[in-house]
Amino acid sequence: MSDFSELDDWLQLLLSRLSAPQRLRVNRLVAQRLRQIQRDRIAAQKNPDGTAFAPRAPALRQRSGAIARRGTMFKKLRTARHMKIKATSDELSVGFSGRSGVIAAIHHYGESRSAGRGRKYQTPSRRLLGFASSDLAEIADIYLLAISTLESS
Repeated sequence: MSDFSELDDWLQLLLSRLSAPQRLRVNRLVAQRLRQIQRDRIAAQKNPDGTAFAPRAPALRQRSGAIARRGTMFKKLRTARHMKIKATSDELSVGFSGRSGVIAAIHHYGESRSAGRGRKYQTPSRRLLGFASSDLAEIADIYLLAISTLESS
């Protein structure tokens, strides 16, 4: 399955056999798994296409011990508290909201921002959310597994 339209058509046929509460349960399971995939990718400091995140700003690298103390980027942002899922019987989404959403958008799109005292800083683009080519196959597998467990019970 190479694109979303093929997956969408296939899922429409599969999900049409389920009631609304069953579709909600399946969509919630898929959304939780997608959040895990995104969280693991952010923890590995990888973009959805497999490339590494752009390194931190040079000013932070110059202070001795600054990187070691801070650890990986987006440690809190990748938690379930900040990365929210929304699931209904018809759709699902994984994303950020509120202040976390603003921070995520700045890093995701690589926007410029003020860095204090009137200085501007161009944040490099770090794609926090997205699909890798293997994710579509995993989504299909999750739906098949969830639906087969619903039908067997």
